Amino acid sequence: MDFPQALRERRTRHHLSQLDLAIRAGTTQRHISFMESGRSAPGRSMVVRLAESLELPLRERNGLLLAAGYAPVYPETSLEDPALAPVRAALDHILDGHLPYPAIVVDRYGFLVAANAAFEVLCEGVAPELLAPPVNAYRVALHPRGMAPRIRNFAEWAGHIVERLHQDSLRDPGGRLADLHAELRSYAPPSPVGPGHLGFAVPLRLASERGELRLVTTVTTFATAVDVTLSELKLEAFLPADQATAAILTAQAGERGAEGAGRPDERRRETAQDGNDSPPAEERPGV
Repeated sequence: MDFPQALRERRTRHHLSQLDLAIRAGTTQRHISFMESGRSAPGRSMVVRLAESLELPLRERNGLLLAAGYAPVYPETSLEDPALAPVRAALDHILDGHLPYPAIVVDRYGFLVAANAAFEVLCEGVAPELLAPPVNAYRVALHPRGMAPRIRNFAEWAGHIVERLHQDSLRDPGGRLADLHAELRSYAPPSPVGPGHLGFAVPLRLASERGELRLVTTVTTFATAVDVTLSELKLEAFLPADQATAAILTAQAGERGAEGAGRPDERRRETAQDGNDSPPAEERPGV
């Protein structure tokens, strides 16, 4: 995609007129029009301003710079790089601090980067092949051999995940996110919207050996990250929606602690490759 086409596509996707974008970027509608028609070649600083005005993710900002003929300005560092050791330590601290409740970190494709010990509560009965690295958290949640048989409100929860992934896939048309979205959508049952529909903001109702768990989730991102890898990480934390769920998770954590007494810490960490190095679909479990 050349720069005029790339700029026009991103502007229209965000439902902005040329004047809207011009005001945001501190330029004129005429200049935006000239750039979109190819009559004017923007400078590097103008491309950065346009990307910021469009609130593009860092990966897309680099792509817009490349389309304009400039080198990317945002680095993409492997999580295993020593430079990101403080970030890994911070993630471990957050995951441990969320115990006895489950919490995970995933990359842009939903591949598991890290998880705390309570993650195993979500994985009861999940087929081993779905838990073989690289683990895709979205696939584990919706695959028929994953969590799906235990989810009491599967239609609503599947709709929640599919819709969230659909929004992300709009930034990756024809790419792996689009393929994953199509796969997950095939697992989700039709969910007719009635007059009392309140959206998919509903607790996850999950059957367990100790009783039904009712969980709500929060998603945290690195809002001020200037590295592509960090900007695409999502930390999803599960919280009990009632006292019964809190009691079950606390009791299970106590049992895990008793079983693990005297053994070294064995944090579950599945390091996913970056988006460009993720394994092709035919090599991933469950496809």
